[in-house]
Amino acid sequence: MRIVRLANFVTHRSGGLRTALRELGRGYLAAGHEPILIVPGAHASDEETGQGRVITVPGPKINFIGGYRIMLRRKAISDLLVALRPDCLEVSDRSTLRWTGAWAKAHNVASVMVSHESLDGLLRVARVPARRPLARALNRATAAAYDRIVCTTSWAAREFHAFGAANVVEVPLGVDLDLFHPRHRTEHPGITLVCATRLSIEKRPQRALTTIASLAAQGFPARLIMAGDGPLRQRLQRQAEGLPVEFTGFLHDRRELARLLASADVVLAPGPIETFGLAALEALACGTPVIASESSALPDVIGDAGLAAKGEDFSAEVLRILADPSRRDKARARAELFGWDVAVKGFLAVHEAVHEERR
Repeated sequence: MRIVRLANFVTHRSGGLRTALRELGRGYLAAGHEPILIVPGAHASDEETGQGRVITVPGPKINFIGGYRIMLRRKAISDLLVALRPDCLEVSDRSTLRWTGAWAKAHNVASVMVSHESLDGLLRVARVPARRPLARALNRATAAAYDRIVCTTSWAAREFHAFGAANVVEVPLGVDLDLFHPRHRTEHPGITLVCATRLSIEKRPQRALTTIASLAAQGFPARLIMAGDGPLRQRLQRQAEGLPVEFTGFLHDRRELARLLASADVVLAPGPIETFGLAALEALACGTPVIASESSALPDVIGDAGLAAKGEDFSAEVLRILADPSRRDKARARAELFGWDVAVKGFLAVHEAVHEERR
């Protein structure tokens, strides 16, 4: 099958979405399919890569959302899709690219929307009035536009099940179990907490600062490493003055990220609306327990390899985790349930099913 994939809001610092697109593309290619990824960029390009063909379409940078680029020229994208003649369309953007569902129906192309985010949650963070009716209306439109909606967790699927959408399937994402591994652990004095996330409002990174401040106030010797970048970085650095906090910026070398996660004692995943949480799963693969926001999908992902926390301060959960060394073994065992090979098989099964229905 020729699987044409489209995604906006992807940059070289995109983190989870960029990782998912790359690993799924590699898996599709290895399985004998023809994946083609279309993303926005500063300049047009077309190249063959380890994840298949990647076409970059020029798109403007949107500064108020952290400098992401988006593809806005519908006719250009439509013409490109016509030329590519996909067997299946896989879209990873429920907002600016939802129109492609109608294009797929008009051209009798199987279509899949991957739900990487909680629309209700994003509208809540943006403080949009009457967010729930709006989210439900938009989600109804999305479900009607595509043959399948793929959700990575039951938590993510709930906003579609709420109105009875019948075309929703659940397929979890995966983790590179070789790259992210406990063997990368380096012993160090003291206690190290790591928060690996985009420094933007919807990720709530300030919760990590609240946690380290609380531990310091209790006289507990710990340090925090904030790995990531984003529009809140300068504000967070000011808030962290006087606290044992280090900001690394975005880690381009994923081996460096693996070493950092493996050497941490606890990883904090503070995002309240995460639909899966790849960074948390990478931490588990490294044998490091995770504390996640109770309101997100992550408690179901991490299972007994971590804890769920309410509110802004995770310090009580940090102390509980540190008192139970067995969670390091539980972490790796939990991650081993989520290999990328399993995710690829799940996604391909969806594509094959909808493609067969369209024939």
